Amino acid sequence: MINEQIKDKEVRVINENGEQLGIMSAKEALKLAREANLDLVKIAPMAKPPVCKIIDYGKYRYEQARKEKEAKKKQKITEVKEIRFSPNIGDNDLNTKANMARKFLSKGDKVKVTLRFRGREMAHTAASKVILDNFYAKLEDIAVIEKPAKLEGRNMTMVLSEKR
Repeated sequence: MINEQIKDKEVRVINENGEQLGIMSAKEALKLAREANLDLVKIAPMAKPPVCKIIDYGKYRYEQARKEKEAKKKQKITEVKEIRFSPNIGDNDLNTKANMARKFLSKGDKVKVTLRFRGREMAHTAASKVILDNFYAKLEDIAVIEKPAKLEGRNMTMVLSEKR
């Protein structure tokens, strides 16, 4: 809220230099802002009484946008990559999948390993957990289990993330 939008009876006022001017009516604070050719901006609406600052609103908005943009730059977006295979996968195929997972983990992504069961393969789910354990053993040096292997419907899934 700026200038006339501030409807509070009393506000705590801070001038453009950051010095507190004390508690006064919103009309007096607006008059002070007008004298300085600046805007009265409510910066802490939930405080008792609300805190208003006498500043250049356009410059304030620009600074806020710049801070948000800077914060977005520093964010690292982690994706979840999925690797699927069946219980009757060969050793070389498992090694190839493990190498792909290694690449994903080194980039900082998480890896969701899915073991899909079809038809009669559902009868051997307990023996298939060994395959996921072998897969993790190949990646133990760079990965840590974030979510252990769990059977969900016809899929057994496990989530791996990079070691810190």
